[in-house]
Amino acid sequence: MASNNALASSYNNNIRPLLDAVDRLRNLKVTEEGIQLPTIVVVGDQSSGKSSVLESLAGISLPRGQGICTRVPLIMRLQGDSNTTKPSMHLEYGGKIVPTSEDEITAAINTATVEIAGAGKGISGKPITLVVKKKSVPDLTLVDLPGITHVPVEGQPSDIYEQISKIIKEYIAPQESIILNVLSATVEFPTCESIRMSRQVDRLGERTLAVVTKSDKAPEGLLEKVTVDDVRIGLGYVCVRNRIGDETYKQARVEEERLFTSHPLLLRIDKSMIGIPVLADRLTQIQVSIIAKCLPDIVKKINEKLNRSMSELNSMPQNLSTIADALKAVIRIIKLVRESLEKLLIRG
Repeated sequence: MASNNALASSYNNNIRPLLDAVDRLRNLKVTEEGIQLPTIVVVGDQSSGKSSVLESLAGISLPRGQGICTRVPLIMRLQGDSNTTKPSMHLEYGGKIVPTSEDEITAAINTATVEIAGAGKGISGKPITLVVKKKSVPDLTLVDLPGITHVPVEGQPSDIYEQISKIIKEYIAPQESIILNVLSATVEFPTCESIRMSRQVDRLGERTLAVVTKSDKAPEGLLEKVTVDDVRIGLGYVCVRNRIGDETYKQARVEEERLFTSHPLLLRIDKSMIGIPVLADRLTQIQVSIIAKCLPDIVKKINEKLNRSMSELNSMPQNLSTIADALKAVIRIIKLVRESLEKLLIRG
């Protein structure tokens, strides 16, 4: 017990500040200044089980339904808090902070989505941030993106595939991004559009981790799929079982463990490659590694941007409080322009 407490204390003292710093930088929109942040980006074909994976990691229900449920990027900030007895969560979007609860989270996300992307079935690149503070959740920040679809349904724009592709590529292209590719065990991995997209920006799969859903639906040949690795998943595979029906998340984990320890085909898969707890642990380790690797360069880029901005600010005219000051500033600008023109004329 003392060892666990010491480990938790070390984590909170050393790792949590790094995660908080990256989240604060994201809120400050430094990416709009060309500074990329280490991010775990969740991609998958439509109906691949993306929502189920995120629900299992966060322990909350997310919007479901026919067609595209995720119509805007959803940034999920999961913060484990062993001292809390009641989960707390809120949404951040459009400059607003909207408190919500486990029972109301789906309605709150739907309302925010309508405000951003409209009441139809269109999509938008403007994100919603969901902050979840809850006992027993991993400390992770994940970006969930719209599921990939080729054929627009009624109410969707005809170029829905191109719109979704553009958003996905913006998030997965930076070298600082880790790609969490959600694949259904019921399909052949090389045919997945999400695999094709991720390989365009990560050819060798060095920053791609795959989570295989619906393992209970198609156990035949799954071991070969995740060991032969025809699609180059450099960070490896984790096979999971989705929550079914009215199961609680705790019951789902019990059933998941029973499945992988009793099924004659699935029990052959290595224990380091199965289960939501393993996935949460892998993602946490990967996140810490990528932050440690990228943070020094991020600090350097921020300082360079700051120095350039300060230089530009210092070169601007001082506060002009009188007409005389304004006249002096105009004369100075005219003089600089004249000198520039003379240099151009002299150079021919």
